[in-house]
Amino acid sequence: MSTSTLRLIGISGSLRSASNNTAILETLASRVTHQAELSLFPLNDIPLYNSDLETEALPTSVAALKEAISLADGLILCSPEYNYGTSGVLKNALDWASRPGFNSPLKNKPVLIMTSSPGLLGGVRAQAQLRETLSATLSKVVCCPQIVIPNVNQKIQNGRFTDEPTIEFILAAFEELMREINLVTEQN
Repeated sequence: MSTSTLRLIGISGSLRSASNNTAILETLASRVTHQAELSLFPLNDIPLYNSDLETEALPTSVAALKEAISLADGLILCSPEYNYGTSGVLKNALDWASRPGFNSPLKNKPVLIMTSSPGLLGGVRAQAQLRETLSATLSKVVCCPQIVIPNVNQKIQNGRFTDEPTIEFILAAFEELMREINLVTEQN
């Protein structure tokens, strides 16, 4: 598979219109256009997970999320840290996408995780929680140094993430995601 045809889905764990996490993903998308198409999937319309809703037709927004993940070659998640964990909206979306268990669109899907926080730890505890959740979904979390972005509020200007050393660090991890996608592609 040519890397120019890779389709990636970016999911921000924040619904805020001026989300730092969305800004990070948008900045990354603008920097990797020569390698892949990174489209952001908003979680605003995803309802709270309720298995009763699975017995009939899935909510349209959930069906769209699962289809986007199925069609993507890989995922990039960027989450804030709320109360030592990932955001509820992102966890909820992963819960929806993880169905049916052991055979969901997340199974064997390469995933790169990033977290951010206005605090000094950059969301490291949310990162651990996301890794645990994705392990249960049988996703292939990219093995690389953790991308945790501390003091994120100071690194956003005019809606763009501007911290060049961190962007370079993210781009190195992005290369690891590309390698993982190629490995999965070769195995299939």
